[in-house]
Amino acid sequence: MSTSGYSESLADTCEVVGTIDGDGHEDEYVIADITRDGAWISIDLADAVKLDAMR
Repeated sequence: MSTSGYSESLADTCEVVGTIDGDGHEDEYVIADITRDGAWISIDLADAVKLDAMR
């Protein structure tokens, strides 16, 4: 994972959220920094790691 552009002061201004988006046939899990334009990533919901598996 790249940390290019990361700084502690930048981290204090971020607001990162996650949501499920789609029409029911091709749902995606989306993670986005809603304080910046274009700062998001998505993955097919079926391929996303379950929350319990990350603990």
